[in-house]
Amino acid sequence: MSSTLIKNIGLLAGIVPEGVLRKEGSAQGETGMQENAWLRIEDGRIAGFGKMPGPAGHDVIPDPSPVIPSRPEGAAEESQIDALGGMLMPGFCDSHTHIVYAGSRDGEFLDKINGLSYEEIAARGGGILNSSDLLNRTPEDELYRQSMARVNEMMAKGTVAMEIKSGYGLCPEGEMKMLRVIRRIKESVPAAVKSTFLGAHAIGRKYTHEEYVQAVIDMIPEASVLADFVDVFCDEGFFTVEDTERILSAAKGKLVPKIHANELAVSGGVQVGVKHGALSVDHLERTTDAEIEALRGSSTMPTMLPGSSFFLGLPYGRAKDYIKAGLGVALASDYNPGSSPCGDMRFVMAQGCIKMKLTPVEAFNAVTINSAYAMGLSLEYGSITVGKKAALILTEPGWDITKLAYQYQTPFIRKVIY
Repeated sequence: MSSTLIKNIGLLAGIVPEGVLRKEGSAQGETGMQENAWLRIEDGRIAGFGKMPGPAGHDVIPDPSPVIPSRPEGAAEESQIDALGGMLMPGFCDSHTHIVYAGSRDGEFLDKINGLSYEEIAARGGGILNSSDLLNRTPEDELYRQSMARVNEMMAKGTVAMEIKSGYGLCPEGEMKMLRVIRRIKESVPAAVKSTFLGAHAIGRKYTHEEYVQAVIDMIPEASVLADFVDVFCDEGFFTVEDTERILSAAKGKLVPKIHANELAVSGGVQVGVKHGALSVDHLERTTDAEIEALRGSSTMPTMLPGSSFFLGLPYGRAKDYIKAGLGVALASDYNPGSSPCGDMRFVMAQGCIKMKLTPVEAFNAVTINSAYAMGLSLEYGSITVGKKAALILTEPGWDITKLAYQYQTPFIRKVIY
C-alpha cells in the first residue's frame, strides 16, 4: 500500500460529505473548508484529513498524534509533502470538450473579427465542416499526437477529469477514428477521460439532411463499443427536436444522452434532453423560464460554456436564475477550434464570476463537483471526500477560492496530484 501525507495545508477547500453528488440551489454557494490542515492519500484515494496539531507552522508532524491517525504497524513507509501553507483543492473537471481535432481554424478568427457570425461562417461551408475536411485527411497517429498536446495543456492547468467528443468526422470512418483516438488518450493519461459520440454535430458534406440523420443512427452500434455518451447538436440550422428524438431513441440502452442545446436559439433541446434522461444539457446561452421549469426535479445537469460566449460574443447563460430556482449549474470549457479555443478551467471559473455573477464558491462548485456530475464521475472526482480519487491541485502559498477567480492569470499551481 502506498501512502502520502500532505501536511501544513493552509486551506483545504472543497470538502463535501460522502454521498453528495452535485450541488443545487443554495447549496451551490457552500463548500467545506479547513484551515491549517493535513490530508492522507492511500493507494491513490483520500484516506482521511483534519486539522494540524498545534498552531500553523511548517514543523515536522509528531507521529503518532492525537489529530493525525498513525498508520498500522508494519505498513510501508509513508512519504510526505509539505504544503508550505498552500491551498489543496479538488482538481478541475471539464465535462464538455472537442479537443480531438486537426490543425487550426485561425482563418475563421479573422472572419469573426471582420464581422461574420458563427452561423454565416457555417453557411459558407466553414466552421465544423472545415474541421471535418482536415480531420479526415489527417492520419490517426498524427491526430492523436495533436490531441495529446491539448490534453497535456489542460492537465498542466489542473484538469483531472475531462469529457471528449467526436463530431468532426461526419462520416462513419471519421467518427470511429476520433473515438479510437479518444480511447487511446484515455489509456495514455492519469486524468479520467469520458468519450462522447457526437456524430450529429453537423450534416456531412456528402449527405442530405435525412440521409445523415440515418447515417448517425446506423453508426450507434459501433460507436457504443467505444463511447460512454451520445450527443446531438439540437439547435437552429443543425438538428431539430425530431432528429434528436430519433437519434436518442436509437441510442437508448446503449449510450447515455448529453445534449448541445440553446447556443444559437431556443431550440427545444433542453426539453427533449430531459425527456430522454440526459445526464447534461450544455450551452444554454439562450434560455427562457420554460427551460428552467423543464429541468426542475430532473437528474439532468444544466451546463454552461462561458468560453463560447466570450469568443463568439454570445449572451452568457442565466446561471444565477437557475440556482435561484433550486437547480445546480456546471461550467465547462467547450475547448474546440472554432468557438472556444481554450481549455483553462480557472479562466472558465473566473468568467462564471465576472460575467455570470456567480460567487467564487458557486463557480468553484460548478467547475469541480457539478462538472464531475455532468460526466458521471462525481462518485470519484470533484470534492475532498474520504474514499474519492486523490485527484488534487496543490497551490503555491497564499491562495484561496476567491483569489483563484480574481487573479485568474497569475500562476498558482505547485503540483497536480493524481
